[in-house]
Amino acid sequence: MPIEQRGVDTVPDEERTSRPRDLVSILLGSNLALGVVIFGWLPVSFGLGFWGSVTSLAAGTLVGALLTAPLALVSLRSATNLSTSSGAFFGVRGRLIGSVIGLLLSLGYTALTLWVGGDAMVDCLHRLTGLPADGAAYALVYAVLAAATAVGAVYGYKVLLRLSKVLAVGLTVLLVIGLLAYAHHFSTGPVPGVHYALGGYWQTWLLSAVSAGLSGPIAFITLLGDYSRYISPRRHTSKAVFGATYLGLVLGLLVPQLFGTFSALAVGAGTDYAGPLVAGAPAWYLVFLLLNASAGSAGNSGLMLYSMGLDLDAILPRATRTQATYVVAALATVLVYVGHFLWDAQNAMTSFVLLMTAIGTPWAVITVIGFVRCRGVYDAESLQVYNRGTVGGVYWFKAGWNVRAALAWALGSAVGLLAVGSPYEGPLLHLTGGIDMSFLLAAATAAVVYLALVARQSRPVPPLHPAATPTREAPAEVG
Repeated sequence: MPIEQRGVDTVPDEERTSRPRDLVSILLGSNLALGVVIFGWLPVSFGLGFWGSVTSLAAGTLVGALLTAPLALVSLRSATNLSTSSGAFFGVRGRLIGSVIGLLLSLGYTALTLWVGGDAMVDCLHRLTGLPADGAAYALVYAVLAAATAVGAVYGYKVLLRLSKVLAVGLTVLLVIGLLAYAHHFSTGPVPGVHYALGGYWQTWLLSAVSAGLSGPIAFITLLGDYSRYISPRRHTSKAVFGATYLGLVLGLLVPQLFGTFSALAVGAGTDYAGPLVAGAPAWYLVFLLLNASAGSAGNSGLMLYSMGLDLDAILPRATRTQATYVVAALATVLVYVGHFLWDAQNAMTSFVLLMTAIGTPWAVITVIGFVRCRGVYDAESLQVYNRGTVGGVYWFKAGWNVRAALAWALGSAVGLLAVGSPYEGPLLHLTGGIDMSFLLAAATAAVVYLALVARQSRPVPPLHPAATPTREAPAEVG
């Protein structure tokens, strides 16, 4: 299969041959990896038992997916990725905000997936073959995983879609087998000796709902368009795409995370996950666990790396998508080594997801509000101005920036960062009784400020002929 040549340019309708159910396959198959499974361990590491972990994960995921799934509709209509599409509201240069957010999100989650998967692989190989679990072994396994990931990401969307369909079936079977492997040690109570992270049950439950549950869908705020841009609005409805995206997010996140909770409680994983997971596995399950750690990690990080390549391509238009993908693959690999040798797993993960949620949510909220205001009608040519090195178009605003949208995002992000409960206690935390509500405050602030700033602008005029291709018609005015 040839390497995908298309970057963040507009996808012609004849190339948009994917179906809504492909979204379910790609979101499910790519997430059944230990890098996502480990988020089910976070509630346990916070001191919650099985039911507290399950309810917090489910609540966060269901709400987060509901807020995130509409973003897939943006690229369905614009025929390009989400960060480029956001130029309709932030300006063709202001959309770099989305590109940077997407790059950081994907970089962090790619490194996390390779990190967790690599650790589990080394531990499995140590038990199976006696391979020394030293620095050289970790370095070699990380390098192999990173190389395999880069190959899939460089080949592009069609290869990753095929891989996801295989992984959706294969990894599901491995997780089911895993339930049998760990069932005899499972207990619904919290891990002995692990206390509530925030001192009380409900504060810790909400921390789990945000950092482990909500953070899952938020990780996809800039990724969904990478897949939905290959679906044609001529052949598939927005309702079908939204439903498939929501289902894919919920299944793709809850299935592996709930396995993570189950297995963490079964092996008593309080301060670490990968090590106890392998140590507590029966010998017959080690080969299955090794398959999950390797294939699952390559599939999950491959999609993240593909998205990173698109985001860097959007930031540096002169670079090809292939070149950008190799660069971000190297960055992610370096981050993996740093994460393994210098960071504490729980603190690093919690801090990263909370901080990225605080700055990513306002961008997503503004993008969705903008989509509603313009009624899904985009000028495809104007969205590509920055990528082509030209100026002008209906999304030029002031020197390529929509100050209103950028200000709303900045204020929302600032409020979110001031309200987080980890890695530091923000000054606004006392207003919520010590409970981390940063994502809600960030989203509400961005929405209120943006709507107030564009209140006097008239709504964009919808197309006269809804059956026409939306990406070829420009709105009369953009908010």
